[in-house]
Order: sequence, then C-alpha cells, then structure tokens
Amino acid sequence: MFEMMKAPTPIREEIRLPDGRTITLETGRMARQADGSVLVTCGGTALLATVVSDPNARPGVDFMPLTVEYKEKFASSGRVPGGFLKREMRPADREILVARLVDRVLRPLFPEDYHSETQLIITLLSYDGNVAADSLAGLAASTALAISDIPFKGPISEVCVARVNGEIIVNPSPAQLAQADIEMMIGGSADSIVMVEGEMSEVSEAEMLEAIATAHEAIKLQVAAQLALAARVPGSSPKRTYSHETHDEVLRERVKKATYDQAYAVAGLGLADKHLRSAKFREVRDAFLATLTEEELATSGELAKKYYHDVEYDAMRNQILDNGRRLDGRSTTEIRPIWVETDVLPGPHGCALFTRGETQSFTTVTLGSSLDANRIDSATQVGEEKFYLHYNFPPFSTGEARPLRGVSRREIGHGNLAQRALKRMVPESVGYTIRIVSDILESNGSSSMATVCAGTLALMDAGIEITRPVSGIAMGLITDKNRFAVLSDILGDEDHLGDMDFKVTGTANGITACQMDIKIGGLTFEIMEKALMQAKEGRAHILGKMLEAVPAVRAELKPHAPKLIIMEIPKNFIGGVIGPGGKIIQGLQAETGCHISINEVDDKGIIEISGTNPEGLALAQQRIREICFVPEVGATYNGTVKGIQTFGVFVEIGRGTEGLLHVSEMEWSRVDDPSTLFKEGDRIEVKLIGEDKGKLRLSRKVLLPKPEGYVERAPREDRGPREDRPRRDDRPRRDDRPSRNENNNTSES
Repeated sequence: MFEMMKAPTPIREEIRLPDGRTITLETGRMARQADGSVLVTCGGTALLATVVSDPNARPGVDFMPLTVEYKEKFASSGRVPGGFLKREMRPADREILVARLVDRVLRPLFPEDYHSETQLIITLLSYDGNVAADSLAGLAASTALAISDIPFKGPISEVCVARVNGEIIVNPSPAQLAQADIEMMIGGSADSIVMVEGEMSEVSEAEMLEAIATAHEAIKLQVAAQLALAARVPGSSPKRTYSHETHDEVLRERVKKATYDQAYAVAGLGLADKHLRSAKFREVRDAFLATLTEEELATSGELAKKYYHDVEYDAMRNQILDNGRRLDGRSTTEIRPIWVETDVLPGPHGCALFTRGETQSFTTVTLGSSLDANRIDSATQVGEEKFYLHYNFPPFSTGEARPLRGVSRREIGHGNLAQRALKRMVPESVGYTIRIVSDILESNGSSSMATVCAGTLALMDAGIEITRPVSGIAMGLITDKNRFAVLSDILGDEDHLGDMDFKVTGTANGITACQMDIKIGGLTFEIMEKALMQAKEGRAHILGKMLEAVPAVRAELKPHAPKLIIMEIPKNFIGGVIGPGGKIIQGLQAETGCHISINEVDDKGIIEISGTNPEGLALAQQRIREICFVPEVGATYNGTVKGIQTFGVFVEIGRGTEGLLHVSEMEWSRVDDPSTLFKEGDRIEVKLIGEDKGKLRLSRKVLLPKPEGYVERAPREDRGPREDRPRRDDRPRRDDRPSRNENNNTSES
C-alpha cells in the first residue's frame, strides 16, 4: 500500500497595513528546491518569488550576474492570452518595468566580490483587481533572499504610495491610483531609501519628501517581518561562504602609488570632450603597464587594469570633494551648454533637436486617431494608451559599434520615465493619439532627461497645447561618508563612478516625475532634500533656455498634420454609421479620404474623423450627421421639395426624413396651388413646428416677415371634451327624435 504524502506545514508571518489589510509571507509549501522561495499574499493577489544562485562564480566575471524576471500569468485573473499564440511569450513592457524596479533596489546590496549567477523569478499566480501586484514584487524578492543562504545586505522592501484627496495611501488599489496626484514606488532598508520612481501632478519637493517618509515607515514594518520569518527558517543563517576574487595587495598599492597623482591631475584638467578625457586616463594606465615585465603582464595585467580603475574612481571623486571641480571643469551646480532647434525636418508633425553638452536627442511627435492608440492586453491591465513615448539608444550615440538586437530593458525603462514626466501635461481635450519617439544621437549622461526636454519642444512644435512645458535634470552624488557633494546635470562618467543617479522632471509649478538609484547602502533625507532643491534650480535654468528658443506653442498644426473632428452620436446610431459588415463607414472613408473610428463610451458613440483635407473632413461630418439625423421641434432646416400635392408639399429635411409643409404654413397669404410656388428639387428653408404620431409638421411662413397690418385669426375656443359640452336647449334629445324608419315611412305616405 502506498501512503499518501502529508502536506508540509508552511511558516508564515503577517504584515498589517495602515488601512487594516494584511500581507502574508509564507514559505515551506511551494518551490522547495529553490535556494529561497516565498508566497506573498494580500487579498486575492498572490506572488511566488524564487531565487537560485550558483555555488560557484562564473569564470572571467568581475560583476554581479543578477537576473530578475517578473511574470504575470493570464490565469491569475482568469483570462486567456489574446492573439494567435495562447502561451505567455516574451515579457510585456509592464513586466520588464516591474523587474527593473526590483533589480535596481536589490543589485547594490549584494557583496561587490560576489560573482555567482543569480536568478530571481517573481510570478503572479493570482490577481483580484484590488491589490496592485507590482507593489508586492520587491517584498517578495527580498523575502526569498532573506530566507536563503545567499549573501545579501538586506532585507529591503518596496512599497507603492499614492496621495488621493490629500491622503497618502500605502499600497493603493488600481482604482485609487487612477485618482492620485502622487504615485511613487519607494525601495529601501530599515535605515535608508535606495530607490524612488514615480509620477506626480506638479507637486512640491516637500510634498514628495512627505510621501517618501510615509513609505519608509511601511518599509520598516515589512523588513521586520522578513527578519522574523528568516529567523524561523532553517538554513537562512549563516550565509554561504565564497571566494570569487583573488587579489594582490602589493600590486594594488604599487598601481596606486605610481598612478594616483597623475590620474588626480587628469581629473582636474576640466576636459569637456569625453573621448579626449578617456584618452588622457588611458595614457596614465598604459604608462604604468609599460613598466611591467611580460611575465607580469601575462599574470597580473588584467588585475592591474582593475586596480587602475579604482584609482580613477578615487581621483575623480576626491577632486570633486577636495576642490569642487568636476571632470569637465564645471562646478557642482553648473549646467552644461544647451542649444535647441525645432522644425528640424519637414516630415514629422512636430520635432525638436535638444543638445546639452555631449548629450543630444532628436525627438518627433506623430498625431493620430484612436485607431493609433497603444493597445494594452496583460493579465492585470486591459485598455489603451493615447499618449505614449518610445526611446531608442543606438550604439553610435556613444561611438560604439555593436549589433542591433531589439529594444533593451534600459530603453524601455528610460522611455517609460520620460512618458510619465510628460503625459499629465497633455490635456484630455487634445483628443489626438500622440506618439513621441526619442532617438539619442549623442550620449554622455542624462539622455532620458534630454528626451523629456526634447519631447516638450516637439509637442510645442506640433501645435499641441500642453498645460506647461516640462524640463528634466539628472543629479549625482559623491560621498566618502564624512563629506558629500551633490552634482547637477551629471556626465556618464559621474554616473558610472558616482553614488547616485537621481532624475527629476517638472514644470515651473512643480515635479512631474522622478527616478532615483543609489549605489551605496542608502540615502539620508538630508542629502535627498539637498538634491531635490538643487535639481529645482537646475530645472528652472534648463527650462529658461528651452523657452528662449521656443517661447510659445505653434499657433496652428502643420499643413500635413491630420486635423481631428470629434462627434458624439446616440448609441442606437452606431450600427447605422458602421453599416452591414462595415460597408457604410468604409464607403465614407473612401469617399472623403479620412480615417473614421467609432467607440462606445458611456452609452454614447464617439466618432473621430481625421484627415488633412478640410473638404473631406467637412463632407465626412455632413454624411455622418445625415445618417444620425434626429429632427428637433423648433429647429430650422434647409430642405428639399420631394413631392407636391394640392394640400401641401413634402420636404426632406434629413436623409430619409420628410415632413409636410401644409398650404396654410407656406405664406402669410392664402395659397390655393402649391405648384405655383414650388417645384420638385427646390431647396427651401423650413421650421419644424410639431410632430403628430411620427408625422412632422413644417412651416415656411414663420420664417418670413409678417405683412404689415396682418391680423391673426383668433384661435377657436376650446369647447372641451364632448361629454362636458352643454346641450342646446332647442336640440331634441336622441330618444325624442323619430327613428330613421319612421321618417322614411312618413315620406313614403
């Protein structure tokens, strides 16, 4: 006899959110062969996070080979994937963005000398529509690491915060997010913040910091729950031992002694050209390598290069901390030179070339109808975007030659940040679907912020009435724990060798988006506040340069840009406009040369007509009005005489809709023969004066001047219902009248 296997007893911890909801952390029941596995549940939403790390380092690797994947199963929300292939295939943009959020908060917390292939997979197994899954992803990933033996300077957590009607909510529902004027994902440890990303509706720096502080309090609770769970899981401590790097401290000191002063001097030259600056640093390195023997080069050459990189790191940082002098000669608050050009090429509906130092974005705007909207179909989101932005980073922008293999995760992330920075500044009343594409032509830091600036200028060039123009800046940080310097408008090298990349976008009125990544253990609120205030000054400077070049939105759309007409029709006419098999709407498009789309919104039909030909637009609008014609009493119509009778004429006031113009309503004088006034085909102006059982009564005379001295005929007195009328005294009652037969008999006699 086979004995039924007993289900394992899971280990659980609970986290209570401020609104009373509970997050449950569970391990020991699912995916037990992973190094760490945890099921995180809140309401009907559940995420499974697993982590596996190779016990051995990958040969030749000197970085942390971490892979983070986020997967949303369609079954989690009871849906089947759309399209021909019914399998979850390549990750959607949303999945990539969530994975990036988790990756960015975890990566700095692994030991620098840990080089084992490590894979984190977070899978959405259940989704109830009320709990945002991405707000739990960072917590799930960190918990999986916390209960494993993988070395990790955590735990950490991520929470989503939103401000709705002045109240800051932790881990809001999707419905609450739709109403929020602040929406941010915050990652941090119990001691500090390590990652921030979000969008806002022109909020102040103080309001943003308040939301971050609220998030940090929730993070502390979630970190405590992870520690409590890990303490109950066998094997979570101690962490595994490893030895992934072999160092030669004698060589390290030799490299530093021989090269530091020279590297420090190069860092202080203030060379704005990054290629020239890199060449100067290489000269120092190569001069040292030339002092090594062939045997030393063979055995320790790569190690010497690594140590020299550390020397560059220290020299650049110390030059800033000691003298406030940056690699390109700027002060810590100085912005690189900016030049702007719009209407660069004739083809796009709007375009701009924005250059800041050695970073350049060529950005275009294309206007379309709802047919051009970006369709979203995922396990947790179904809908469309009428404003979206794509960011491209070709290799030539950095002077490299490498294969083009599709869009990278970085490109998706940078594009998403720029999109969030701009989208709230485009009013819904604009109506168009707007696609923005940023092609980075040169790159030396802050290319996503150049995209924001170029995107604003391209929208203005296209004639789109944005609420306010938006600028963006990337802030950096250099700190040795005792001193720190916040850098405005960072270079690529300052991003690489620095401790922070803090991107902030906004208008003159406030912040619209932000993204912050920390490469050290965390960031104090003091430094964050200084960075935000310094960013505010930098944003204002950049915005001023933008408005010097383009002071106002283009007055009109460009001639080749499509014009958009939006019509609202009753729901019951939608089928009539479309026609059987789309025959009517296709015919209209062929006749007018316009694109026509229909969507049902709130029991109404919303029609979009777009095209470049004004005559075609007007004709399409006229045709649709004819199809959807509903006569209104009191309205005046220019109709066509369709038939003439002795008592009046029939007038068509809309396609297939006729009314009677009675002889008494033709003129103020008597008309005996309507044919003396009208013939079939005549166009006449009439007013709809009434409707009786579906029959329309028209009048022409009420639109004509009343003749002088004309006396209105007194209206007939209302005699009331027949049964209430008084009987004439001299009229015999029916029962007193002789019968018809009696009368006949009398006449016959």
